[in-house]
Amino acid sequence: MPAYDFLVVGAGFYGAVFAYHAASVGKKCLVIDKRKHIGGNAFCETQSSITVHKYGPHVFHTNIEKVWRFITRFTEFNNFVNSPLARNGNEIYNLPFNMNTYNKLWGVITPEEAKEKIAEQTRPYRAKIPSNLEEKALSIVGPDIYEKLIKGYTEKQWGRRCAELPASIIDRLPLRFNYDNNYFNDVHQGIPAGGYNGIFEKLLKGCELQLSADYFSIKNPESLADNIVYTGMVDEYFDYRYGALEYRTVTFVTEEIDAENFQGNAVVNYTDAETPYTRIVEHKHFAFGKQPTTVITREYPAEWEAGKEPLYPVNDAKNNGLYKRYRQLAEREKNVIFGGRLAEYRYYNMDEVIDSAMQAAEKVFAL
Repeated sequence: MPAYDFLVVGAGFYGAVFAYHAASVGKKCLVIDKRKHIGGNAFCETQSSITVHKYGPHVFHTNIEKVWRFITRFTEFNNFVNSPLARNGNEIYNLPFNMNTYNKLWGVITPEEAKEKIAEQTRPYRAKIPSNLEEKALSIVGPDIYEKLIKGYTEKQWGRRCAELPASIIDRLPLRFNYDNNYFNDVHQGIPAGGYNGIFEKLLKGCELQLSADYFSIKNPESLADNIVYTGMVDEYFDYRYGALEYRTVTFVTEEIDAENFQGNAVVNYTDAETPYTRIVEHKHFAFGKQPTTVITREYPAEWEAGKEPLYPVNDAKNNGLYKRYRQLAEREKNVIFGGRLAEYRYYNMDEVIDSAMQAAEKVFAL
């Protein structure tokens, strides 16, 4: 008889939330993670009393009420509002694209003036259905915003020319006609008090946990548990049968600076092509810190390779077609649940991952 009801592979949000629900109905769970810590990409470290988001900024935001009710059982959130800035050369622009952005670019003041200017800019590019990110961006915002605030950043982020990227990526950039710098429209937003680690400690309290444990080094994992919840790379699970899916990763270079305030904002994006990093994160601003020093992280995107963390699936036509073949294999697996960004090869926000894991648990346990 297997020793566990569930072997959960991955201690990020999907695995931890599912394991929490399984344990809450009396199921015995073993949660493993190949990293040395729980929390997946939301893991935080403390440096000079500053909470550092090790794998990039994680600002929680959601309109899903059941997710908000669930997550606030484990922590309190501050009222941080994500208002990133874009830097191009020595010019600073507000994000998301809003009236502050348009005023800086063109001197317009009213929404009507901004709409007229954008209509003038986009008119030459609206004749055909966009087939790639560049064409779609030009059809939405025109050449000024595209060249200064989208092109360089996006090509660094994805390591591909905008003309080679799917048009759907640009859907994530909001376009506003007010002076609101809040990047998200969600009702609930903030950063958990003390970072995310405490949430995961509480979620996994009723489970057995093994860190620095690689699922693929386990012989006959099905002998350990009746069921497996797998949140790793779906192509790796099937030993790359159809070939490797492509992912993007990021090298995070973190340093402490002997200054109280380095850039005056939590996140500043560098949108020119010449700067090798995409953004600088100053972590103390997430918690309105007053420490005498500050900690910053520069983010250098790169193509994923073995030994690095796969952070972003490359959802172009080629990779999505390959993933469909792996998904068909996954659907035929017995007693295995595939969930999360890597296992489903899709971009997930934190609240979406939690919601997906809750739905899976509700289905399995009839909650």
